[in-house]
Amino acid sequence: MSFASIKRGYQVISIALHYGLDELLPKKLTPWYFKLWRRSLFWLRNKHKSKAGGERLKLAMQELGPVYIKFGQMLSTRRDLLSDEWAHELAMLQDRVPPFDSKLAREAIEAELKAPIETLFDDFDDTPLASASISQVHTATLKSNGKPVVLKVLRPNVEQNILADLQLMSQSANLLETILGPDNRLRPAEVVEDYRTTILGELNLKLEALNTVKLRNNFIDSNALYIPYVYEELCYPRLMVMERIEGIPVSDVAALKAQGTNLKLLAERGVELFFTQVFRDNFFHADMHPGNIFISREHPEDPFYIGLDCGIMGTLNDTDKRYLAENFLAFFNRDYRRIAQLYVESGWVSADTDIQAFEQAVKVVCEPMFNKPLDEISFGHVLLELFRTARRFHIVVQPQLVLLEKTLLYIEGLGRQLYPQLDLWQTAKPFLEQWMAEQVGPKAMFKKVQTQLPFWSDKLPEFPELIYDNLKLGRNLLGAQQQMLDKYLKHQQKAHKSNYLLITSAILLICGTISLSQDATLWPSYVSMGAGAILWFIGWRSRPKIKKF
Repeated sequence: MSFASIKRGYQVISIALHYGLDELLPKKLTPWYFKLWRRSLFWLRNKHKSKAGGERLKLAMQELGPVYIKFGQMLSTRRDLLSDEWAHELAMLQDRVPPFDSKLAREAIEAELKAPIETLFDDFDDTPLASASISQVHTATLKSNGKPVVLKVLRPNVEQNILADLQLMSQSANLLETILGPDNRLRPAEVVEDYRTTILGELNLKLEALNTVKLRNNFIDSNALYIPYVYEELCYPRLMVMERIEGIPVSDVAALKAQGTNLKLLAERGVELFFTQVFRDNFFHADMHPGNIFISREHPEDPFYIGLDCGIMGTLNDTDKRYLAENFLAFFNRDYRRIAQLYVESGWVSADTDIQAFEQAVKVVCEPMFNKPLDEISFGHVLLELFRTARRFHIVVQPQLVLLEKTLLYIEGLGRQLYPQLDLWQTAKPFLEQWMAEQVGPKAMFKKVQTQLPFWSDKLPEFPELIYDNLKLGRNLLGAQQQMLDKYLKHQQKAHKSNYLLITSAILLICGTISLSQDATLWPSYVSMGAGAILWFIGWRSRPKIKKF
């Protein structure tokens, strides 16, 4: 362990103790050695005793820096793990980081390009367009075609700093897991591992470039979403170059209204884009906060979204996707029994869960929503309530479903900000019904056959030989089984014969012995015992040898 990591570890511990985070642990679960360790650090006292636990955690993460701020933002979506108070406090964390020196940015860019900036770009602006905890963005003009571009470059030493903080987080999570026990609901080690996967993905800008290209290709002919063009030949793990797009921030509703944007159509398209990404493409943007979404200035009567920052993308396997769609439809149809059954069938809850109790819990959450005006109904709020219910029934919420829930909350929040009367259900239900029909109906069966047709046509010439080989193998197996059966029957016959002779000999020996004790003629006793001895010898010699069949 390096001096720098020891220094950072002490810094994290001191900040945590200054905010009294150790006092948030249940006292009955803290072992004696933890209490002894805490007393040994007597100079690090809680300076924020008057503040609530959630606020103290938020302030501590804010002071610890970008990695912990992003971790807190991720935790704020885990309503299955945290209380409302804590989740609300962590949701207010802001990723505000001052820009780093443009000289360092130039050096980092040229190190990736292996060439001076001026050989590939004109008008490079040393003043960053945007600055975040992981990267910084500069504008320029591509020398080869004169088109405006943005260069996204990682901050200096960001990888080492993040890896060091992740190691500390992992060690702390393992310690917390030991303190709370294996059956704790928080599952800190699992949560940190999920976060590790997410944030390490953001550190590779080449991967982000590939994600952007894939998402762009999925919506290349769309009138609802535009993804900027990526110059793949200029993308590296620490540098990404893409088309510069002008647009109105989606959060600037006043500017959208001023240019006459059709906000109702825009809000509905946002919902359609979400379900299209999830169910049609199985590849969805999982970080759609307002800072990553802009609206086109062209054709305000027919507006489209501009999506940026594809570092965090989500996918679902076919099983989760199917169960999720059925869950949505069951919810739309108020079929709470089916929702409870789907949770068990999917493995999201234990098979021994009380279905009736779970159904009632879901009904309590969902039913009041149907008695409100459409513009007061929030599907995102329903999801949060279901996650709270999950805590009672020990539901294991999958990481990909957490990303999905966070994305849906973003989309619905943006939609209601743009058009408060947005009816998310009526917009989504036709899409889901059509998708389910395509998955389970005759059309779906025909499509699957059509997809598999090249494979089967390639294997068809081998069918006669495969059938012959299988028939021959079956006949050989039947013959081998018959031989084994015959051997087994012979073995059983010998065993029965041997047992019969041994039993008979035992009877004769017993009778002869009894006769000897009587004052009768001796020769019948001798004959009986002699016959018994002979039969015992024959029976013992004729017993079958033990064989494996």
